[in-house]
Order: sequence, then C-alpha cells, then structure tokens
Amino acid sequence: MKLQRKNGLRATALGALAVTGALVLTACGSDDNTSGSSGGSGKATAASNISCEGAKGKLLASGSSAQKNAMDLWVKNYMAACSGVEINYKSSSSGEGIVAFNQGTVGFAGSDSALKPEEVAESKKICKSGQGINLPMVGGPIAIGYNLSGVEDLTLDAPTIAKIFNNKITKWNDPAIAKLNEGKSLPDKAIQAFHRSEDSGTTQNLGKYLGATAKAEWPYEAEKKWPAPGGQAASGSSGVAAQVKQVDGAIGYFELSYATSQSIPTVSIDTGAAAPVKATSENASKAIAAAKVKGTGKDLALELDYATKAEGAYPIVLVTYEVVCSTGNKSDTLSTVKSFLTYTASEEGQKVLSDAGYAPIPAEINAKVRETVAGLN
Repeated sequence: MKLQRKNGLRATALGALAVTGALVLTACGSDDNTSGSSGGSGKATAASNISCEGAKGKLLASGSSAQKNAMDLWVKNYMAACSGVEINYKSSSSGEGIVAFNQGTVGFAGSDSALKPEEVAESKKICKSGQGINLPMVGGPIAIGYNLSGVEDLTLDAPTIAKIFNNKITKWNDPAIAKLNEGKSLPDKAIQAFHRSEDSGTTQNLGKYLGATAKAEWPYEAEKKWPAPGGQAASGSSGVAAQVKQVDGAIGYFELSYATSQSIPTVSIDTGAAAPVKATSENASKAIAAAKVKGTGKDLALELDYATKAEGAYPIVLVTYEVVCSTGNKSDTLSTVKSFLTYTASEEGQKVLSDAGYAPIPAEINAKVRETVAGLN
C-alpha cells in the first residue's frame, strides 16, 4: 500500500471511528447478560435505507461471540425493515462458526480470525465454484478484566500479562506488577486466571498480541485453542466474564462490552507510549485504523499491528469477519445474505457499531467490503 494511500486511510478511519461520550454496552457473547434480549440499548431501530430486495425466508448463521451485540442490533433493525425475513445468528465461537460454514449448514459464519489455508481448502467443497473469503465487519478491543478488591486503575504490560496467563506470576503483589503500579497497595492474594475453554478467535487474537510483544514470556503459536498450562477454563466470553465478576483475585480476557455491562474494571496497557492506554473503543480504533489488507482477490483479511506504540492506541484488538463464498453461495439464501450484509456494511449499519461501543471498519476498507458483497453470486 502506498504511503499516501495508507495515510489517507488512517485519517479517514480515525475521523469515522471516533467514539464520544460514555460507552453504553451490553454482552456480546454466547449468553445474554443484559436485562433485555436484544443487547445494546435493547431497542430496535427500523432502518429506512435497508434494501430487502430478493430477501426471503430464514437465514442461518453462526460463529463469533465477539460480535453478538452488534449482530443482535443488526438483526433487529433488518427484520423490522424486511417483513417475513428471519435472520438467526447462533453465537458460539469462531471455531464452531467455521466448522458450520464448511459443513454447509449456515449462509455465513462469523470469525474473529481470518480463515487458515486448510480452512480455505475445505471451503471449496461447499463453495463449488469459489472459496471462503473474509469480509471484515466489526472491530473492537479485547479487554483484560480483573476483580481485585481495593485496587483501581491497574496497569500491566505485555510481559507481565503473558507471565500471569502462563502461570509464571501467581500473586497480585508480585514485584513485576508492583513496579507498574507504584503507590498502589497490592494484596498478597493468589491470581485466579481464566481463559476460554473452547476454540476462540478472541484467544487467538490475544495470542497474536502476546506473541508480537512478549515472545520470550509467551512462546506459543497464536491458535484458537488455549495453549498455556494452568489457569481455569470457562465457556464463551460470557463464562470468562462471569467468573471474573464473581471471584476476588480473578483476571480474564473478553470483549470490552462484557466489562462495561457488568462493571468489571479493565487493565490499562503500558505499550511504551507516554502513558498507559485504556481499553476503549476510541483507543482500539486508533490501532485498527492502521490495518492493511493482506488478503488477495476478493478476500479482505487484515493485518493488524499488535506491537503499536502509537500514543493512545490500544493494542489488544480484534476484527470479526463474516465468512462467505466468493462464488458458489447457496441459491436459496444468496439474496438474503447479500441484502443483510449490504446493510451491515452500510454507513447506517456501521453507525450502529459506534453507538454500541464497537469500532467500525475503516471507511476505505469498508468500501471494498460493500463492493465485494454486491458481487457475491
């Protein structure tokens, strides 16, 4: 990508992604942790610009729990505008979504990691004349949430986070944590580290961050399956957040919306910038805005800079992709898939993300997503 174009992308994206005011978030995981069933504000807003042309019947989709809150809002808005159409998104995990897609049981899948080469090869059995491609649709921060009585505004850096999740730091008053939090009284309490029990794109993105910034402390490949010894497992981001909420001394990782909706404090990250960076959608947007397209052809997989030291850029981010066939999509659901994804990638659909505390996809990349969706067959 040429420098001029990259700078243009960054400027455009930062303007589009600025999130103001307090974040009003709800659960985006496999279990609803809100008082209502919709997620977000709990309200569906009939969207006047949604085109329902060709959409019909029921569309099944599944995968990433990270985008559940956004998907809840999109589905409600879309179904309010398109009478007689039902979108059923099963929030499970990225791994399960890809399996379902490659088995041909869903019209599209949500994944927090781009398809691996072997998954692309497998998709060709379903996409008879094409292959699975990645369409970036949702961005946001992965928060490190913790529960430690009497301790607020905790700061950690990558090596310390790696050692905690790798069972090398086991007490909250460990010198490495104390050094990053001078002036705070840290208890002599055991750390209870929680991770995902199932294959998870959130796990993989955390692994990418730790691998890029603390390789000596995190010698594992970034995979969807949790790689480190020790710790305790919980199902889904909702399960990890629930454990952190309940257990004094706990720490875990999940999408920011869980922390916000359940009032779970989150770690600020010492990236080497002038000041530690808080986990906010606006700060995550600063990191996502520098993303480059690494996919080829119609595939729009992104390359993120997890080792960024830019001021105010929160480095632990993920992008959720909707996975579809480049060509060879099922004829009975193709029109509905195109109609629905046209809405989610629209300015109106992406604005829902800002309103819900997610980070919209940078404008220049999102234009390519819309072009690709329009050409699906």
